[in-house]
Amino acid sequence: MAARAKRRQSVSVPAPLFTIGYEKSRPEAVQTELARARVKILVDTRAVAASRKPGLSKRQLAALLDENGIAYLHLQKLGTPAAGRQAARAGDMKKLWRIYDRHLETPDAKEAMAELLSLVRSGKRICLLCFERDPAQCHRSRIAAIVRERTGAKITDLVPPLF
Repeated sequence: MAARAKRRQSVSVPAPLFTIGYEKSRPEAVQTELARARVKILVDTRAVAASRKPGLSKRQLAALLDENGIAYLHLQKLGTPAAGRQAARAGDMKKLWRIYDRHLETPDAKEAMAELLSLVRSGKRICLLCFERDPAQCHRSRIAAIVRERTGAKITDLVPPLF
């Protein structure tokens, strides 16, 4: 009886998975939200980890996070393909989701997803990053839904203050 109780206690609840978009926010505001949520690894899900916003391109962002004890990982293959980004800019969300869902079936995207799932299952506090402020308008919501389905992780969308 005691062994069974111990086994039940050892079943772990998955760490939460956070998402964040930096649209209309400063890098420091993003970093503050990540610190508040005690995020340990920021996973950049942009296909192109460059930004016109100072401080939010790959190297600058990684340096800011490192200074604050947060690791940075770019899973480029989870990013939206160029045709999907064009559809999003044109406001055709149905086309974006068709393109992105098809992209997730590619070997590269599957490999990147497996890496993300492994990180989440490790119990580390992970946050997915992309540009869009509203997660419903961003592919990171699709990624988060898959992670939730496969790991049971609770999804929390972080919203940094506007500048």
